[in-house]
Amino acid sequence: MHDHRTSRRTLLTATAAAVAASAISATPAAAASPASHATVAGVSASTRSRLKRLISRMSLEEKVGQLFVMRAYGHSATEPDQVDIDSNLKEMGVRTAAELVAKYHVGGIIYFAWAHNTRDPHQIADLSNGIQRAGLAQDTPVPLLISTDQEHGIVARVGKPATLVPGAMALGAGGSRSDARNAARIAGVELAAMGVVQNYAPVADVNVNPANPVIGVRSYGADPQAVAGMVAAQVKGYQGAGVAATAKHFPGHGDTKDDSHYSLPTIHHTAEQWEELDAPPFRAAIAAGIDSIMTAHIVVPALDPALDPATLSKPILTGVLRERLGYDGVVVTDSLAMAGVRQKYGDDRVPVLALLAGCDQLLNPPDLPVAWNAVLKAVRDGELSTARVEESILRILLLKAKLGLFRDPYVSHRGVDRTVGTRAHLAAADRIAEGTTTLLANESGLLPIGRRTHRNVLVVGADPASPTATTGPPTTVIAKAFDALGFVATALPTGTAPTAAKIREAVAAAQGKDVVVVATYNVSATSPQRTLVRELAATGVPVVALAIRNPYDIAQLDGTGFGASVAAYSWTDVELRAAVRAIAGHTTPRGKLPVPIQRADDPAKVLYPLGFGLTY
Repeated sequence: MHDHRTSRRTLLTATAAAVAASAISATPAAAASPASHATVAGVSASTRSRLKRLISRMSLEEKVGQLFVMRAYGHSATEPDQVDIDSNLKEMGVRTAAELVAKYHVGGIIYFAWAHNTRDPHQIADLSNGIQRAGLAQDTPVPLLISTDQEHGIVARVGKPATLVPGAMALGAGGSRSDARNAARIAGVELAAMGVVQNYAPVADVNVNPANPVIGVRSYGADPQAVAGMVAAQVKGYQGAGVAATAKHFPGHGDTKDDSHYSLPTIHHTAEQWEELDAPPFRAAIAAGIDSIMTAHIVVPALDPALDPATLSKPILTGVLRERLGYDGVVVTDSLAMAGVRQKYGDDRVPVLALLAGCDQLLNPPDLPVAWNAVLKAVRDGELSTARVEESILRILLLKAKLGLFRDPYVSHRGVDRTVGTRAHLAAADRIAEGTTTLLANESGLLPIGRRTHRNVLVVGADPASPTATTGPPTTVIAKAFDALGFVATALPTGTAPTAAKIREAVAAAQGKDVVVVATYNVSATSPQRTLVRELAATGVPVVALAIRNPYDIAQLDGTGFGASVAAYSWTDVELRAAVRAIAGHTTPRGKLPVPIQRADDPAKVLYPLGFGLTY
């Protein structure tokens, strides 16, 4: 074990010092220079003029519609299932996605698995084409920005047979910017083949708080400089593949104990700490030519004493993002259905205030008719100027032009077959994942295990709901991966909160086994997962603790008697398979901790420092 008396803040501030110095010294003009032409790259002056003329021909209703990115239920733009028709009617007063476009002239559609948008790649392509046909059938034909949250790792809306690459913290553990860029390129070309042209990734938040309930492994890590490098690499990967990347969540959601889906978090960083810890990845994204940036529903008193959520804060979005950082690309809100942005103002005020603050795209309001009519009224009443609205529309249309949507917004089944889930992409994802698995402890050289000495494997532990369309559940995936390598593995799910009876069952099942692999998931101080590991270790059978989400689990398991500890950073198939190959010695663990791990009993002490990782 490694016990360093270094506080979390001291460690992180030290690692950020070099980045902070350059960030603070940069003048607004210098900061603006890398991004000054980012949003019009590949868009000629004549195209800009044509887009301005297009805007001038729009009705006010069409202009307001361009500002909204909305969900629509169903696998088809025109013929969804009846349950989805009912949901659309209940929430938006339309039957289909095509009717949504025709009635509200929305500028974008966001795909969700729970909205039944993402059954399989060919269906997604057909849905995208149907939505684009609806856009071009309007009195003023305009293609749509079709978007989704395909971060990979624990957040993915499109699953198998599409390629799932390692998530952010896994890539941070791998430490290869080349791998990060290649992972984003693979993800990007597959999304583009399905007609999804705006991805709400990469996450630019620096996860300096282990208790963060909403970011965690969605972040590349705790070192601002390392995160900045990964963000820039993935921006280039996505956008080189023809998909607009989106750095999120500005001004930085990494140091919070609250989830903005359910409450309004406050970030207590000083202005200087914000420059040191939060700003570097966003500066890097802007320098890389990021197409869009997503806001956070968080309060940052040091940046806005009025205590408005950043999404609704003009000092933060216009003062800091636009003026100080020099960003002139598309700003999209985080979902306006989240509690964090709805606590201080009503649903009719939120979209208006977001536009006044500096946002361009209004994402997924809970009640589209209320939000759409509120913006329409604000323009008619003079609260929102037409010029302000047209400024945002021009940014949105410039992005659509850059992505080639005015030239040809459609995709083909042939393109899906040639691109999505190819053998080369799947092999690349496996290769990238092999560099991310992190070995944290290996008492008495337990690992790697071999078939001659540890042939019979028991896999127990947590089976959280699998990320979209992975094979899952995790214990089964792990067991099958061992079987594929010539072991004989048995899966026994015990859950995230195993009962005493389930623990006894696992202990009984361990009898006669050569090794037990325990899949742990967000272990807390009171979690019965600790008891499970302790009781299994007491049998004398060697125990491997495999953290399938946060790497911080090992701090809570200290002293339970496990023989080895491995961090996989997610429970997607690609990361679990990579972890099994490392445990079995088919590959060498090469991942290094992208976050420090504090002691559970004394968070001022670092148990495993940033950059720690064992190998064979």
